[in-house]
Amino acid sequence: IAGADLREFVASLDLPTDQVVAMCRQGQTLFARLSRTPFVTVAAIDGICVGGGAELAAWCDRRVLSTNPKTEFGFPEVKLGLFPGWGGTARSPRIVGLGNAVQMITSGESCRADEAALMGWTSDVVPSDRLRDAAIALVRAEQVSGQFRDDRRRWQDRTVFDETELAFLGATASAYIQQQTKGQYPAPLAALEVLLGAVGSDLESACQQEAEGMAPLFGSPINRALLNVFFLTDRNKKDRGIERSDISGTLPTRVSVLGAGIMGCGIAAANVRRQLPVSITDASPAALQRGVQRILEEVAYDRQTKKADVQRALEMAPLVNATTADTELAASDLVIEAVIEDGAIKQQLYARLEAQLSPTAILATNTSTIPIGRLSQSLQRPERFCGIHFFNPVRKMKLVEVIRGPRTSDATVASAVAYAKHIGKFPIVVQDGPGFLVNRLLFPYMNEALRLVSDGVPIAKIERAAKRFGMPMGPIELYDMVGIDTAKYAGETLLEAFPDRVHSSPILPCLVEAGRLGQKSGRGFYSYENKRQRAQADPTLVPLLQPFVAATEPEMRSETITHRLMLTMFLEATRMLQEGLVRDPRDIDLALIFGIGFPPFLGGLMYWADTLGAQRILDLLQPFSGLGPQYQPTERLRLMASRGETFYGESPKP
Repeated sequence: IAGADLREFVASLDLPTDQVVAMCRQGQTLFARLSRTPFVTVAAIDGICVGGGAELAAWCDRRVLSTNPKTEFGFPEVKLGLFPGWGGTARSPRIVGLGNAVQMITSGESCRADEAALMGWTSDVVPSDRLRDAAIALVRAEQVSGQFRDDRRRWQDRTVFDETELAFLGATASAYIQQQTKGQYPAPLAALEVLLGAVGSDLESACQQEAEGMAPLFGSPINRALLNVFFLTDRNKKDRGIERSDISGTLPTRVSVLGAGIMGCGIAAANVRRQLPVSITDASPAALQRGVQRILEEVAYDRQTKKADVQRALEMAPLVNATTADTELAASDLVIEAVIEDGAIKQQLYARLEAQLSPTAILATNTSTIPIGRLSQSLQRPERFCGIHFFNPVRKMKLVEVIRGPRTSDATVASAVAYAKHIGKFPIVVQDGPGFLVNRLLFPYMNEALRLVSDGVPIAKIERAAKRFGMPMGPIELYDMVGIDTAKYAGETLLEAFPDRVHSSPILPCLVEAGRLGQKSGRGFYSYENKRQRAQADPTLVPLLQPFVAATEPEMRSETITHRLMLTMFLEATRMLQEGLVRDPRDIDLALIFGIGFPPFLGGLMYWADTLGAQRILDLLQPFSGLGPQYQPTERLRLMASRGETFYGESPKP
């Protein structure tokens, strides 16, 4: 049981508090009947058992889990701004202990069958084909021992916990949650409060506290925003990337990757992880050899041991073919080029390989800046060419931009989308254009940060404003992560395309000339020359920036800084919609959440804008009207304000 149908939640989001409490109590009462039967109840779990499904299983006397790799057990509700409300917080501490319950419920992470066994959730872990027999055997054993009746009585009574241990657990868990959520997600702390508050209570009182604690979270702005993120991902799973229903995508049986650098190896590893054979090549034999080792280390990495599993690496090795033979590369259904960002080099590769490819094979580029139309100019089959742009690091970043060139066919787009989903990514289809989607929207945000620096706003103040808004890092540190030389190159591309809206700052060329390229060189805007390689303020930066920075700091509130950063990004998004480069505002929201870490608790850039309203945004833009065309509202935004419309088509709720 994969939990409740969240679409049913939407109809209840506006319920008053007392009705939310009653709804929780109704679910608890229903599930509690499992624990009051005259016979033992056993949940046999094979596959996903989370949320309401896990709560139902928790009300059973016993649980048996299968060794199926897809089997997982957990309470992910905090990821939706809630916590378990049908008895999960009341039953869990009684079954597996308060510490385990706090860890599972406040993190929202599911556990595998072996992890569930260590916690005490399951009486047995068996292969799927033995699950039913194991559950029946457990029923027979409990009929003889009667232990389940003793446990029922014990779990019904008050819980006992040492006060010192309780205080220590509360302090450490609270500190950890604050560190992880930065105070922007209230559900984990609310869950902790309910779990700790119910210590010493009987089961019925614990359930009542759970229901009352759930009520303020249900239907809150953060709950609604996180539900929207869920629906964005659900929509993406069903989106084929094209409007026509008579064309379907085909999955490749073998993939080739051109380039064994960081991106090429990451792409290859993503394929191998899904059991797709990969051929990989590189102009440098040494780089190719290192690349194969990097791929196998990545696919064999064990999160528990924090190192590669040698046995798994040996099992995966046959899926990786390091080659310099064009015939072996051309034998694939999909060839992804991930070489240096030089159009001439890329086109030379295409000319060499295209004639050897099958007529149905797809040739794709991982470029992040070069227009697809330009790269496809000399191709014999431009309809089978597209962009498949992964983000770094590939193993962590879920987003993939599928870029449709001027002559890319629907069949190619549909196949690229199906492929991206097959390897576990969220593909967004974008029309060809400078910066595509993510980089085009990210650049105004970063560019405005440089303007603020030039205006005399301290870097630390800019970074704090962005993080307070919810961004994972400040825009200045982001420059260092991207690479200042890379950002400079991308900026030149966008400056050429939008000279009226892009501010050409002398700061980046100055840092590049000084060899300060960011994290990769050890110094950029920050210094990374420390044991943990973390961003640290660098006094040597000050004299370099001094010629380009105003001498006095302007009076500027944190909120003003945030608006300058976020509204330029938002306005560029409205231009992309107006130009028809993106099919739906929801694609923008999904792309920014999974591409740059736009705060999920705000629901996405366009969702956030809807919560403000078009007229409110026009009012916020007014003080910035003298800062340049990048702050000029689009005609669509003005029209939306006059009509009271939103980007999501109605009031901004999922």
